[in-house]
Amino acid sequence: MTAEAQLDRTTADNHFRLGLLFAVSSALAFGSSGPFAKALMESGWSPTAAVTARLAGGALMMAAFASVVRPGWIREVRDHTKTVIGYGLIPIAGAQLCYYNAVAHLSVGVALLLEYTAPILVVGWVWATTRHRPSALTFGGVAVAIAGIVLVLDVFSGAQINLAGVSWGLAAAVCAACYFMMSNKASTDGDGLSPISLAAGGLIIGTTAVALLGVAGVMPLTFTTNPVTLAGHTTSWLVPVIALGLIPTALAYTLGIVGIARLKPRFASLVGLSEVLFAVLIAWVMLGEAMSVSQAIGGAVVLAGLAVARQGDRGEQADPEAPTQVELATWPDMAMQETSDGAND
Repeated sequence: MTAEAQLDRTTADNHFRLGLLFAVSSALAFGSSGPFAKALMESGWSPTAAVTARLAGGALMMAAFASVVRPGWIREVRDHTKTVIGYGLIPIAGAQLCYYNAVAHLSVGVALLLEYTAPILVVGWVWATTRHRPSALTFGGVAVAIAGIVLVLDVFSGAQINLAGVSWGLAAAVCAACYFMMSNKASTDGDGLSPISLAAGGLIIGTTAVALLGVAGVMPLTFTTNPVTLAGHTTSWLVPVIALGLIPTALAYTLGIVGIARLKPRFASLVGLSEVLFAVLIAWVMLGEAMSVSQAIGGAVVLAGLAVARQGDRGEQADPEAPTQVELATWPDMAMQETSDGAND
């Protein structure tokens, strides 16, 4: 290997590690939403109200943050109107509403499992649009990671299945897949759509869409000011509302967009599976929900699947016949580029 090739490989590896750090941090932030939302719903909030509060809080925080660090974000959002509207309606509002409707008909475990089939959809979409078949290691990593999620969620314990719930769950998976694919649109070089602008604009669109559904009576919208219980302590309802807006919304979406922009969407979607592991761990700490032996084993299996999938990606990068650049249309008039080293900067 020449010195130049070695330098390129080192740069690509550093780029990957940074993207992985952002993606895992995003998954950790997303994983905290369950305990905060559950605390609100146990105090009388409807799921739609919890989602509205979460997105509204995140939108306000992101708008304020963007106004300070990226003063021209509103103009940038206007210049990328279709992308921002699509992101707000599908990965943000759509994923939330579809998941909660799935939970209304299914056990939480089965609903989550259906939503987390998103990596399969991402791998299939990339295969179909690039005409480049993923390696056996990539397929193996997907299968192993999904098997681990089945163990983590313990979906076969008292599971209830019906067609409506399955349909909503699969719709949530499509929205989750769009999150990984559409987030790849964000560029970090300052010439494209900034992750901060995309997150701020998308959250505003998502908040508006969910709130309108609640106000129109399509979905129940019930708020209360009752105190809530977190980690065994009673506190104001404002605490989980602020936490929901800041951590699993504003912070999580921004970190996720930045991370996905540095990783291949299909691998980023697999890293996103770690959200389930973090959610289980955080629920254990904050809500006292014990983690079983099978769930711990499942967590290890998911990590093993991610490692296998990463090796598959590295093998494809070394394949001289692999495409160096592809365009993926995931929304009208929107194209995304995926380079052979997974970079999009």
